[in-house]
Amino acid sequence: MSVPSARIVVIGLGNVFRRDDGLGPAVVTRLERRAGRGSLPAGVRFVCCDGEPGRLIDLWQGAGLAVVVDAARARPCRPGRVHRLEPDECPGRQVGAASGHGLGLADAVELARALGRMPDRLVVYAVEGADGGPGRGLSPAVAAAVEPLAQRVEEEITQQLCRTAARTSGSALRRPARCWR
Repeated sequence: MSVPSARIVVIGLGNVFRRDDGLGPAVVTRLERRAGRGSLPAGVRFVCCDGEPGRLIDLWQGAGLAVVVDAARARPCRPGRVHRLEPDECPGRQVGAASGHGLGLADAVELARALGRMPDRLVVYAVEGADGGPGRGLSPAVAAAVEPLAQRVEEEITQQLCRTAARTSGSALRRPARCWR
């Protein structure tokens, strides 16, 4: 039995012309390369977005898993530090509170909840940035986080596919005969 992967979307938030804000697109680019080499299943959708709530909701609506990758601001700041959040584990507005987007991820989550348009599961990876000023290229600490983060997102996708396979095989207790990888 094949495992449906078309219901998985990875969304890289950010702007490549604002230094570390280009983290999300950098991770999506890395994952697209991996998918092209066959290390990810066909059908996983990789997209970049500016974080506007309506666009985000359209991108993740109907997904079994949506993974959002974004740069974040935090105090005190440790550039390159990765945070993993699942909005269902966090109360309301705090989900995207560290994001650099004025209206964005937190607003999209609140609106999608109100409209019943959340993905089945949403995972957010936020990486603390050092430089959000104009220009291209990530700061060294944020650039160093791209590959490990791409690996973590790939693992997130694999876990989702295994859960889906277990559900469709009729037993969540038994590991499916064929999980991706």
